[in-house]
Amino acid sequence: MAKTNTMLKALLGLAVVAGWQNRDKIGDFVKGLGGQAGAGDNPAGGLGGLVDSFKKAGLGEKADSWVSTGENKPVSAPEIEKGVGGDMIDSLAEQTGLSREELLKRLAEVLPGMVDKLTPSGRLPG
Repeated sequence: MAKTNTMLKALLGLAVVAGWQNRDKIGDFVKGLGGQAGAGDNPAGGLGGLVDSFKKAGLGEKADSWVSTGENKPVSAPEIEKGVGGDMIDSLAEQTGLSREELLKRLAEVLPGMVDKLTPSGRLPG
């Protein structure tokens, strides 16, 4: 579980910082994470953990829309915080130097499209 959380944090950090300007490079990063998953980890690595986190927070319909081949449902900053978790947001804000508000705003803008691009077949890699 700790390894999956680390991969999720790395994925979100990349989405916020590098993904802001280099969204297409995120796919290569996530593919590498998937190959590092251990026997007890989610085989989709950080991406699967991210989608699971949103589902557990009651936001599964939105997360599923990002994975599916249909239209991506938008997500708000408060929903990002609910789906990712306040502790993860605090940690990412500290690591990136961004305010919580800016971090949540960027994730709300980038995350649906990022997940969509990483799941072109309409399902999680694995």
